[in-house]
Amino acid sequence: MKVLLLENIHAAARDALAEAGFEVETRSGALDEEELIAALEGVDMVGIRSKTQVTDTVLRARPELKVIGAFCIGTNQIDLDAAAQAGTVVFNAPFSNTRSVVELALAEIIALARHLTDKNAALHRGVWDKSAKGAHEVRGRTLGIIGYGNIGSQLSVVAEAFGMHVYFYDLDDKLPMGNAKKCDSLEELLSTCETITLHVDGRPGNAGNFGAEEFARMLPRSLFLNLSRGFVVDLEALRDNLVSGHIAGAAVDVFPEEPKKAGAPFENVLQGIPNVILTPHVGGSTEEAQLDIGHYVSGKLRDWASTGATTMSVNVPGVSAPVAPGTTRILHLHRNVPGVLARVNTILSEGGANIDSQQLSTKGEYGYAVTDLAGALPADTEQRLRELEESVEVRVIVTA
Repeated sequence: MKVLLLENIHAAARDALAEAGFEVETRSGALDEEELIAALEGVDMVGIRSKTQVTDTVLRARPELKVIGAFCIGTNQIDLDAAAQAGTVVFNAPFSNTRSVVELALAEIIALARHLTDKNAALHRGVWDKSAKGAHEVRGRTLGIIGYGNIGSQLSVVAEAFGMHVYFYDLDDKLPMGNAKKCDSLEELLSTCETITLHVDGRPGNAGNFGAEEFARMLPRSLFLNLSRGFVVDLEALRDNLVSGHIAGAAVDVFPEEPKKAGAPFENVLQGIPNVILTPHVGGSTEEAQLDIGHYVSGKLRDWASTGATTMSVNVPGVSAPVAPGTTRILHLHRNVPGVLARVNTILSEGGANIDSQQLSTKGEYGYAVTDLAGALPADTEQRLRELEESVEVRVIVTA
């Protein structure tokens, strides 16, 4: 199989896949739609980060693409529904860079509370501005976390260790970590906390959710951070509140539109405003996080190729099972409608197949059946399975 890795994915992923016998090509930057379609010719698997968009158009143009590895947390850059319809499995790294994002968030909270970037800039200009005015400890202050997933909950624990009082709001019912308190509404959180930080996911419903109305509800002289998704926040509204002084400082790591390559020009309405930290989407960009992501996602690609494992896939049902030597494994991704497994087994039975074991997992519109046969696959059986009306993708693995 051939793998294309884009966007400076850690060399550990390239090495792991090459050692597993894959043909690996790497490219440093992201690709636009037409460039990606051209680059995917003859490619079975692609690895991307946050910039490359795998659209329905790309998937239709390259039906031979079987797996997409998102070497990051987010998958909103991938059309997950179109990928599932095409039988293309998508994996991501939901945990690997959690600590890196948490540490950046806490560092920025401290830097904003002490106006460190302003003090640093003044000294670089030759201005000695030693003053305690506007500088605060974070100990004893209130932190409001919007989105209490992997990152939000770990930030909760670390911030509490710094002596902060933590509150959170999440659409789902989440168990508080430590002494954190759950707010029943976003309004309650905004009117309670002096520092607000966003850690929501990339679902379309979150687009534009934080704007002028939400900033107005924040406490005067609050701090604001967004290290989640660029399209969640109205940056013009944030700018207005920073200029007016209602918001005392902000840190933004993600933007609605971001350059595809390092060194590309960047312009934003928040540039030049005091006590504003702008970082180029580096929340998860530490050597430790990228190494772990490289190992994790490449392992998912390798396991899918060798066993058909889909555990932790974000768009198809998850199945994981070792393959016994001397068996034939049939992987059948199909529409999740009644009677499919019975029809599959009828085809196998009519062909004289001897089933050793079978697993079925369903997720929404799709089902994934993994069937191990003792011996070879009967003639024309694979084709008959492909011809089933409900079939999306059929793959056969033969072990030595």
